[in-house]
Amino acid sequence: MKIFKERWGISNNWQLIFPFLGIAVLLYSSFKLSKAVLKDAHISFHLILSIIFYFMLLKFVLFLFKKLETKWKVKFKWEMISLFLVFAITGTSSIYVSRPIIKIIGITKENLNPIVYWVLYIIIGFIFYQILLVIIGWVFGQFKFFWNFEKRMLTKLGFKRFKD
Repeated sequence: MKIFKERWGISNNWQLIFPFLGIAVLLYSSFKLSKAVLKDAHISFHLILSIIFYFMLLKFVLFLFKKLETKWKVKFKWEMISLFLVFAITGTSSIYVSRPIIKIIGITKENLNPIVYWVLYIIIGFIFYQILLVIIGWVFGQFKFFWNFEKRMLTKLGFKRFKD
């Protein structure tokens, strides 16, 4: 366990939650992918494919860690897991938040052209994604990173006020 803590830069036991959450999310994602691919197959096939997907996703995530660790300038590797979790939770949450908002506004596929509907859906989802990214980042203790991330994104979108 000591080697594991040193490798991930974990100095306090509470920080162990991030590697364990990361493993749990990868396992869940792998199982959901296998269910999507195999649909009605026997559970043993799902488990086998889940294990294959798990190792593929793990390799991909570790590759991303190496690429983004220097770009994002984080102090500890466990913070990378925290950042990835925030992005994952925010993406899913923005869909669940924007769906009811779109219905409240009265935007449906039936009363709009499908192209217009999806463009509005993406715009509204994008707005809530930006708001949720900062809020969920704060919950995970990464407010400063995500606030700077938002400022850079808004500057790239043409909002000069957020430029440093």
